[in-house]
Amino acid sequence: MSEDPRLYDGSSGPPPVPDPGSAWVTGGVLFAGVLMLCQGVVAALQGIAALGDSDVYGTVGDYLYRFSLTSWGWIHLVVGVCAAITGAGLLKGAGWARVAGVVIASLALFAQFLFLPYAPVWSVLMIGLDIFVIWALCAYRPAAPGVAPR
Repeated sequence: MSEDPRLYDGSSGPPPVPDPGSAWVTGGVLFAGVLMLCQGVVAALQGIAALGDSDVYGTVGDYLYRFSLTSWGWIHLVVGVCAAITGAGLLKGAGWARVAGVVIASLALFAQFLFLPYAPVWSVLMIGLDIFVIWALCAYRPAAPGVAPR
């Protein structure tokens, strides 16, 4: 073997990079907007259910990140309303909505992680959707004005 083994990483070329103009990425942004709008509404309803002291959520024992159900209600309500507004902005094509979407989806992901003991299956599902939203919004690069898409 004449090649220097330190220079070979096992691949036959550079790693693949998502094409910002591909249908997967542009469709992903549209889908991310719909997801954020729907997730926002559902998170707001989740917050209202927690604020109403209903029997939807059981009591959790000694959990390291334990907050009162009222606290969780306000957290989900505020994040949900922000996510719904950002999702609507994404669907309208607002430039601010991409950056806000990444921030809101990151906050929602973090909140769902901390909310795991109250609704584990739902939280894991929402974490996965938030990861997709973050990817879709980060991979998309809008074409410059006057430049035709590839």
